[in-house]
Amino acid sequence: MRFIFIGLLMLSNVFIINAQEGYQLDIEISNYSNDKIVLGYHLGDKQYIQDTCFIDNGKYQFKGAESLDPGVYLLILPPENNYCQILIEKGEQHFSFKTDAKNLTGNVKIKGSPTNKLFYDYMAYLNEARPKVTTIQKKIETASESEKEKLKKELSKVNEEVMNYQQDILKKHPKSLTSAIINAGQEVKIPAYEGNEKEKKQKQYEFYKTHYFDYIDLGDERLLRSPVLDKRVDYYINKLTPQHPDSINVSLDYLLTAMAPAEKTYKYYLVHYLNHYAKSKIVGMDAVYVHLVENYYAKGKAMWTDEEQVKKIIDNANTLKPILIGKIAPDIKMQKQDKTPISLHEIDSKYTVLFFWDPDCGHCKKSMPEMIKFYDDYKDKGIEVFSVCTKVMDKVSECWETIEEKKMGKWLNVVDPFNQSRYKSIYDVKTTPRIFVLDENKKILSKRIGVEQLPELFDQILKNEIEN
Repeated sequence: MRFIFIGLLMLSNVFIINAQEGYQLDIEISNYSNDKIVLGYHLGDKQYIQDTCFIDNGKYQFKGAESLDPGVYLLILPPENNYCQILIEKGEQHFSFKTDAKNLTGNVKIKGSPTNKLFYDYMAYLNEARPKVTTIQKKIETASESEKEKLKKELSKVNEEVMNYQQDILKKHPKSLTSAIINAGQEVKIPAYEGNEKEKKQKQYEFYKTHYFDYIDLGDERLLRSPVLDKRVDYYINKLTPQHPDSINVSLDYLLTAMAPAEKTYKYYLVHYLNHYAKSKIVGMDAVYVHLVENYYAKGKAMWTDEEQVKKIIDNANTLKPILIGKIAPDIKMQKQDKTPISLHEIDSKYTVLFFWDPDCGHCKKSMPEMIKFYDDYKDKGIEVFSVCTKVMDKVSECWETIEEKKMGKWLNVVDPFNQSRYKSIYDVKTTPRIFVLDENKKILSKRIGVEQLPELFDQILKNEIEN
């Protein structure tokens, strides 16, 4: 009998555990007449729909067999799409939530979720403090100088009370999602530095960048589905990091290393930045794409990607790597109209504009007068154009016809009738026109720019040459 009793007790515990799998959110909303509500969630800089439910006996119920990923979710009320936030934690996904449509965050009642109780107690406190701050700030605007000092002390007192309340939460509930959200809003305290103004600003910047994530755990998977993480990450990459591939690579490596404990966060941002820099229109940023491929995808650190896709990504990076800015442009052997052979590296010029074009390309035809004007204006400044017409076989004659028609014979025109040099794959010529700017050693200075940008680019190059 004792064995039977223990067996039944263990079995009942199994049932209890199984009953808590998945999620079940019971929602009641007073003063709301619509029959539908939506459960949304944050992901990066966007929001998505997780679930939709309809009213049943005066209640709404979101239910699923699989647990929700932890984070900050949105309870959305169509058609105005007013919303309030619900915090989802692991092991705490069966609870009830009551609110009023007239004041979604003002009178919330929660059962079965200490996480949301803590969060809404904090929200209620802020809702009480906020009007006090607003009132004092308005009084300061019209107050006399003597009154302002008194009002500023009152404002400091309210702010201090809020900070003390936050610190109490951080101390008593350090691992809570509410604490993570509070921490995400804390500012880095920059110390005073000595030196001239430029030196002080540089030291302040370096300290701020180094300590920017001091209050945020990048390995906390809950923050991926929250409104706080992506803004921070975006600011760090696009504002705090110098917009040069080498600097961006260092910052991304730092972020991805810190995010590694949170597998979904790591995956999201690695994929996000791979795609972002693959599509970037900013000159030179393909170097970031190559870096991510070589250091993550090629090293098996993107485990979710199938082998075939990884191979395509690596092949693409291998194509781009030899033609990154700063690399020596690969030599290609072509031929002139009289079939005389000539290679790119034979060109003895201070600067070379490698120009791929096609007679059938509308944009090429449109930009040709600008190319001619650019060459006339800059040819005496040590600039040569190595112009590659992309027609092959019996279509090559169209190259020479167009060159004569458009008066393009001023610079060096070449073709590769049998594609022996494989220049299209080497230089990733998928569309035309395609431009590379090379120095006297054939190092790539710039690429993927329009003909109209050449004068501005060379003005800067020549200016730098004089200054250095």
